[in-house]
Amino acid sequence: MEIESAISVGGMDCASCVAHVEKAARKVPGVATCQVNLARGRAVVTFDPAMTSLAKVAAAITDSGYTAEPEDEGLSTENVEEQRVHRQKLEALAWYHRALAGVILWLPVEFTHWVLYLAHNHSLHAAMNWVALVTSTIAIVFVGKGFYVGAWKGLKRGTTNMDTLIALGATVAYSYSLIAFAGFKLGWWGQLPDLYFMEATGLLALISIGHWLEARARDSAGSAIRQLLNLAPAVAQKFDGGQTHEVPVASLGVGDRVMVRPGDRVPIDGIVTEGESEVDESMLTGEPLPVARTIGDSVIGGTVNQNGRLTVRATKVGRDTALAQIVSLVEKAQSSKPPVQQLADRIAAIFVPVVLAIALTTGIGWYLWGGGHHWETARTWGMIAKAVCSVLIIACPCALGLALPAALMVGTGVGARRGILIRDMDALQNAEKIDTVVLDKTGTITRGKPAVVDVIEAGWPSADILRFAAAAEQYSEHPLAKAIVNRAREQKLTFPETLGFKSEAGWGVAAELVGQTVLVGNAALLEIHGLHGTDLQSQSASGRTRVFVASRTGTEAVVMRGIIALEDEIKPDSRSAIADLHALRLKTLLLTGDNRGAAEAVAAKAGIDEVHADVKPAGKAEVIRELQSRGHKVAMVGDGINDAPALAKADLGIAIGSGSDIAKETGGIVLVSGSLQGVGAAIRLSRATMRTIRQNLFLAFVYNVLAIPLAAFGLLNPLIAAAAMALSDVTVIGNALRLKWVKLEIRNPKNEVRKKLE
Repeated sequence: MEIESAISVGGMDCASCVAHVEKAARKVPGVATCQVNLARGRAVVTFDPAMTSLAKVAAAITDSGYTAEPEDEGLSTENVEEQRVHRQKLEALAWYHRALAGVILWLPVEFTHWVLYLAHNHSLHAAMNWVALVTSTIAIVFVGKGFYVGAWKGLKRGTTNMDTLIALGATVAYSYSLIAFAGFKLGWWGQLPDLYFMEATGLLALISIGHWLEARARDSAGSAIRQLLNLAPAVAQKFDGGQTHEVPVASLGVGDRVMVRPGDRVPIDGIVTEGESEVDESMLTGEPLPVARTIGDSVIGGTVNQNGRLTVRATKVGRDTALAQIVSLVEKAQSSKPPVQQLADRIAAIFVPVVLAIALTTGIGWYLWGGGHHWETARTWGMIAKAVCSVLIIACPCALGLALPAALMVGTGVGARRGILIRDMDALQNAEKIDTVVLDKTGTITRGKPAVVDVIEAGWPSADILRFAAAAEQYSEHPLAKAIVNRAREQKLTFPETLGFKSEAGWGVAAELVGQTVLVGNAALLEIHGLHGTDLQSQSASGRTRVFVASRTGTEAVVMRGIIALEDEIKPDSRSAIADLHALRLKTLLLTGDNRGAAEAVAAKAGIDEVHADVKPAGKAEVIRELQSRGHKVAMVGDGINDAPALAKADLGIAIGSGSDIAKETGGIVLVSGSLQGVGAAIRLSRATMRTIRQNLFLAFVYNVLAIPLAAFGLLNPLIAAAAMALSDVTVIGNALRLKWVKLEIRNPKNEVRKKLE
């Protein structure tokens, strides 16, 4: 049986590194898949524990020239993230020191050189060549050490990477300058050619600055997970013998009781056993208004208790909490790759060898062309050095590897903070293409808490209708069943003994009560048991949901006994949420097993375009399939359990989350808050994220396609090439960071759609 685990990987700089790490991991026997996230420095590996171990996979990655450590399964999610952040900060600090040293060694010399040149002070200007030689040598040794070590590790294993290109570029510029300067001093030629000592120092400084800025930008791009983890408090007030003691949250177990004071964060997922209060869940669900919580209600770890004292019994702790599940889903989504990124990684895997070949061809071309014009030898070699160095530096495929992960990290992070959990890249891509949104009724459009509003007698008195129906429905989990049972209990009715129970999915229930069989359900249930004709249509429930109650004694025919009318209020934001979908030019369709009258009444209140009523659970998937056959891209919105077949069949399944059961939801996107507002927000987010990904890939590809020819023809100075390369990385991540400010909903004070956001 294969399992999935994560490895923290350090030392990766570009998409070529990603390809090398994935290749090294897949070579280990027993490894099925390996997906590397460059922006997070993390590899997710699927392997057979009977054939290998995570430690062996990490060792194979380390042997390939990178630092790799398995994420400790014994640590909490918070501690694992703390370790990763610590490593990233150390890496950023190292780049900062190299960049600072490079700037100190380069800028003063460069500035003085140009001041003396413009002042025509030839003697001091000539002396600056010695200063440039010394500072460049120090830069090669100190600033360039990391690049040379990385290039050497790759060379020993027969691979190339970004460090190879930078090390070669700096070496070409420095070596040519050293030889040319020595040749001039030894009298090999009469005129001192152009030297590139300062260019060698400058390019190392600029690339180090770029890596430092990139590390900081990556840290910002990956801040969403840390912000979520920071919601969980480190300590809790645990009850022990009637007294409370402060203990680490990590030490809590299922069943422990904790006190949550006003202003405290709830430490774990649990059930309120004492007290009542309002709880702010906005940091997890995106809903701005606090929700009332009292005895018997569930609370989610990381939410804020606002005004009352609560006693909470832990039901989920550690990695099982909703917060930990959300973090896990976000991490998994950030590690997923669409075909376009897989293509980019394959290109990057051969990119460095191709660039080396282009650089060699550039050098040969310049030599032949320069020799044909009878240039001085030093000048010819100078132009060769300039062009080759520029090609090597400008062609580094860093931006190519960061284009998608950076946007994906920011986009999924923004969604997580708004209660929109995107499971994988496929969900993000599919959400962008949706043109039709199919919605379940109960719990999606409506509150999911129907109430009995009328009992229509048709043979039995209303009290008997309720108590027999409640006796039959008491073992059902359906919302309508619970409403009937609750009303019977409110009226303190006595239930007859239930001898047998059978649930008819999509229709209702049949129960064996004392002396008779009682049927409770929709018209279809009664029809399959032999009750036909106008009896089923004789009583209109005025658009309400109708539950028919019938009975059969022995072998006699089924007889109608009454109708229970129920009503489920639509959620306050359902109408504005549907209007929001229309503003996005999406068609809406209500798909329910309820009767047409009740379905059309709800659709009219919510503003839904089309209604499909009396549809059995298995038939919902058929409706989705029929819409797809007409060329529609369909999103199905449901509760994630009863609507599982339809959610799976749709191009995009959007599950209305239940807070504590995030991991059980079956949708490609999970809305933690349960609010329909999240559907439009999720589609807007997907459109914005995919747009950013395309922009990033365009920038990365076009940058290399345009820059390499310019460098090869000698139109780029190595310094400009280095600056451009560093800028490309920062540009790609900076473009991704713009997603943090994307507007997912634009509304006026009345909470109605004001305008469309494309």
